[in-house]
Parts: sequence; C-alpha cells; structure tokens
Amino acid sequence: MRFLLPATAMDTASPQPNRRTVSAACPHDCPDTCALEITVEDGRAVCIRGGDMPFTAGTLCTKVARYLDRTYAPSRILYPMKRIGAKGGGRFARISWDEALDTIAGRFKAIAATDPQQILPVSYAGTMGMVSYASMDRRFFHRLGASLLERTLCSSAGKAGSKITLGGSVGCDPEQAEHARLIIIWGSNPVVSNLHFWSRCQAAKRRGAKLVIIDPRRSETAEKCHQHIAPYPGTDAALALAMMHVIIGEGLTDADYVGNHTLGYDELAARVRAWTPQRAAAICGITTAEIVNLAREYARTRAAMIRINYGLQRHAGGGMAVRTIACLPALTGAWREPAGGVLLATSDFYGFNHRALERPDLLRGAPRTINLAALGDALTAAQPPVTAAYVYNTNPVAVCPDSRKVMAGFAREDLFTVVHEIFQTDTADYADILLPATTQLEHHDIHKSYGHMYVQASQPAIAPVGEAKPNAEVFRLLAARMGFDDACLRDSDEDICRQALDSTATALQGITWDTLKKHGWQRLNVSAAPFAEGGFPTPSGKCEFWSETAKAQGHDPLPDYTPPREGPTSNRALAQRYPLAFISPPHRHFLNSSFANLDFALRDAGEPSLDIHPDDAASRGIRDGMPVCVFNDRGNYTVRAHLTTKVRRGVVSAPSVWWKKLTADRRNANEVTSQAVADMGGAATYYDCLVQVKPAGR
Repeated sequence: MRFLLPATAMDTASPQPNRRTVSAACPHDCPDTCALEITVEDGRAVCIRGGDMPFTAGTLCTKVARYLDRTYAPSRILYPMKRIGAKGGGRFARISWDEALDTIAGRFKAIAATDPQQILPVSYAGTMGMVSYASMDRRFFHRLGASLLERTLCSSAGKAGSKITLGGSVGCDPEQAEHARLIIIWGSNPVVSNLHFWSRCQAAKRRGAKLVIIDPRRSETAEKCHQHIAPYPGTDAALALAMMHVIIGEGLTDADYVGNHTLGYDELAARVRAWTPQRAAAICGITTAEIVNLAREYARTRAAMIRINYGLQRHAGGGMAVRTIACLPALTGAWREPAGGVLLATSDFYGFNHRALERPDLLRGAPRTINLAALGDALTAAQPPVTAAYVYNTNPVAVCPDSRKVMAGFAREDLFTVVHEIFQTDTADYADILLPATTQLEHHDIHKSYGHMYVQASQPAIAPVGEAKPNAEVFRLLAARMGFDDACLRDSDEDICRQALDSTATALQGITWDTLKKHGWQRLNVSAAPFAEGGFPTPSGKCEFWSETAKAQGHDPLPDYTPPREGPTSNRALAQRYPLAFISPPHRHFLNSSFANLDFALRDAGEPSLDIHPDDAASRGIRDGMPVCVFNDRGNYTVRAHLTTKVRRGVVSAPSVWWKKLTADRRNANEVTSQAVADMGGAATYYDCLVQVKPAGR
C-alpha cells in the first residue's frame, strides 16, 4: 500500500532546491572553445554539460566534463598568502587582501620610481576570454610603463606565416569539414586537441572521404585515418614545395583561380621547379611515391581541406612552413568549395576591438619588449634586470623552454614575484605574494575562438570560492592603490565585454553583449566559403605566393624551406652527440599544464613516459618499461620508456606537460627544450630539439 503525504508536508520534508542554468564558455587554450551549461542549486554548481552552440553541439572533452572537480578541488588557493620559507619551497602564511595589495603596490611604486621596465607581466593562455586574458591587465601594465611581453609559446610563428600568404589567421570554415572529400590533417592530433573538428572528419569519412594525416608519430588520430605520412620533424615545408612541384609540373592547377586571385604565380613556379619529389623525400625521410600520390590526389579532389595545427610550426622554419602550406589551396582552386581550403586559425575573422580592450595609448615612454620564449634569459641576464614579476594565466616554471634557467630566475632573492593562480603550481612555489584566482564559473568573460566562427558570452554561475578574485578585479584594485585615475581602469567586466564588440567589423554586425548574454552565442557574419572569389585580407586582396610583406620583414618573399636548427643534416656535429629528435606533444589527459594536478587526470595519465622506436631502444640497451634519462647540453630528466613503432626511427616523443613537483625527479620535458626562436613571430621552438637517451643510472 502507498501512503501519500499532503503537498505541504512533502514540501516541508523535501524542499525543492533553488535551481537555475547559466551559459558559459570553456576558457582553455583549445580551438574548440566549447559552449557550457552550468546547473546551479542553492548557489553551488552541481552539473556541467555542453551547450547548444552548433560547432560543439553539446559534447565536451573528458577534461572539461570534469570541470567541477577543478572548481571545487580541495587543493584550490582560497586566500591571499605571503611566503614564509625559501623561494621554491612552497611555504606560505595567510594574509588579507588589503595586506597583499598594499605590499604589491608598494613594491611596484618603489621600482617604478627608478625604472618601471624592471617590472614584467608574465602571462599566457591559461584562460583565453578577452576580459581575463587581454584587457585590464594590459591597461594596468601600459599605464605603469612596465616591460612589454611577447606571448610566443604556442602559435606566433604560424600566425605570422598565415598572415603573409592569406592576410591573417583566417581560413576555411571547420564546420564544413563533414562535406569534404579529402581531409589532410597536417601537424595536428584532433582526437586529443580538436575534438569537434574530428567529429566532422568522422562524418566525412562515413560519406566516403579520405583522411590523410602528416605527423612524425602515429598519433591517436593517425590510427583512425586512411593514410599516415611520417616526415622528420621540421621538414613540412619541403613536402609542401614538392607537392607544388608536382601540381604545377603536371598541369593540375586551377588556372582561372590562379590568374584572378593569386599574386606571384610565375615566380612560385620557378621556385618549386628545383623541389623535386626525390629531393624532398630525402629531406623528409619518406618515399617519393608518397609525395607524388598525395599531390595528385589533393589537386584532383574538388572539396579538399587541409587542417594545419601548431605542432608543425614549433621549429626554426615554422613560420615559413605554414606560409608555404597555405599556398596549396589557391593553386588548385580548393577555396571555391565550402569544404575546401586551409585552416590554421579563425581568430582574425572576429574583428574584436583590441585597441579598446588593451588601450595601448596608455603606454608611458617606449618600454622594452621581452620574449616569453626566452624568459629564462630575461630573468637571469636582462639589463636593466627584471626585479618584479607578476604571473597570471600561466605556469612558466613548467611550460617555458630551457627550464633550468627559468627556475634559476625565479629563485633570485632580489626578484619580487606575485603569482595569481587557482592552484599552487610549480611557479606558485616561488611567489612572494600568492593570490587566489577564480575559475571560469566565477566571473564574466567574452570569447572568440581560433577553431570556429562563434562569439560566446560566459556568465558567472557561482560566487567566487573562498576569497578568490578574477584577474580584472585585481588589476582594478591595484590601479587604485597605485593612484592611477584613468577612467578605463575602473571599467567593469561587462563594460569590457561591450568594448570588445564596439567594432566596425562586418563579421560582428548584429552581435551585442546583450544579445550574447541572452542567447549564449552568435555566429559571425562570415561566408561558408569566404575566399571562393578571392578577397583575401592581404595588401593585394589576393593569396600572395610572392609577398612584399615578407620581403619587408627580411624574409624570402617566396615560399621556401628552412631546416631545423637542431637536425641531422643542418647540425651534424650536434646530431652526432644527440642523434634523436625530441618532440613533446600535448598529453591527452592534460591541457598544457592545466588539469595536470587533478586526481582524475593523473590517474588516467599514469606517469611521464617516452615513446621510442624498438630499433633505437635496442641499440641503447633500453627495454620496455625501463626508466631512462633524456638529456642534452641544456639538462636532463627521467621518464619511463615505451617501445613502440608509433614513432619513426630517430624520433622520440614525450607526452606533456607534467608539473615538475608531481614527477619522481621533479623535472619535465622542458629541461631539454631550447629558448631559440623560430623564423617568424619570435615563436618558441619546442620541437626543434636533439637529445640522447640512456638507461637511467648509467
């Protein structure tokens, strides 16, 4: 028998929670920039799921699906703290926000009175919303007169190369990939780092499309493609030049598109005449047939899409490699099709008002610029010295190259360091003042993407946990304590969101902050085939095979090949000592160093490992599962060997980035990477790195 309580009694016994749903966006450094929906009950977030924005269509990666584990992690920093032990020791005592802000402002005032360039902001893409990433922070440091920072760790070479050929970080619409007949995935692993593009590749595959991947290792994505071509790291431009040799030499170009929408075809044809498939095959370490067949198949397929990602530009010739590959679809007329063309990034389609966001007019004097890729040198040898660093949105001790120098810099007793963070990272251990930061669920932001065409609003779902504050709020408070009275330094987060959209860009017409808040997202006003009739944002309006822009920058005006700085042919003496090319692609369970401290990610990731070909292992006495030492002149670290044919001979691969203090030897892959920069954009060259490997202990 069932007994029913009266409604009033039921309500008393089991009151209904105060439930609401809030729209947000994933803030992390990923091209997908997923829409989120946060369910909140009685002020606590209880569920996170994908929003209905068409590109991400309700699905999330396994990391962000566990984002509440991050927001409510017991290891979050909840209060301001000051250092009480040795630098790097990670010992802190709680203080008030007033004490923290007064301390920071006092030190900054004293340094600025002598030379404000001795103050350095250190930030990157730990969160990519415009409010948190590039607005109030830039205003504050511009007004202060601090050193400028070139943020170059990930993408700046490729962006510079894309701008030379196409006019910016623009390309084909990734939503159209499911209609392609051929997709070339070049230097990318979308199963791990571009999930929603991969779902469209799978849809295209089911419709009969061929998937080809170009990658030095047989990645998770390569396992699912029809063909895998594995060139030696850093040789991609040679492969592209040889493809153009075949396409032009065999008359496979689209003469009409070339004639009307490109610049410098005759010069390009003369350049690639010397780039025979045989020559490129010898450089790339692949077969001539692979190059010839790929070129023919690409040129003869109407809807052919090339998806480039940033892995292929992390070497000495990275900018030129992207610039060269980006020429291919104009030769064949692939731009005519919505599912044709090339894509590195969509970010320059947006037209956000970055001058209004960052306010470069506030700059005092002509401060120097410091490259984040060479942070170790800056912290240890710059003149005038860096005497204060403010770190936010990044974990440089873990992620910057040539890590020993970075650690040595942060260990300086005369360096005053502020770290504004969610967790006590490797870098936070070196802080003098440690400030608690909000997660994405706790503040306003506005997002563009570098992998789709949607603008998104992110609204706070919960109150800040503990005493956490968002980036913009801290810079507003510091500006007031510094006595800066510029009105823009008092703008609210929502003011900043509106300013981002205060633009004459056609792509943003009809998109306002109020409409974004209402709907969560809006698509840019960009055609599905944006360059079907030319109209590239280059100086000529055409795809530029010959580029005056490149010439003015001191580069070859034509596509070319720049060999790796550390390679078996370009640096034979070094290769004799360190014969293995070392790459450190993203670990599928981390996002750079984000999530790399959370229990669920660490359980799935296991321990640091190194993929090495069985032949390379045998000649070094290395067995599967053995601890091995990876080393070169810059440093060394210990990992577990994983013998596999998924890497080609002469290449080793270490999925990254691990927090140092969570590894057995408190080191990671960036012990061995270099501060040397690429040909364009001042970019880091993580994958231009030679090492030797030996059993640990020898």
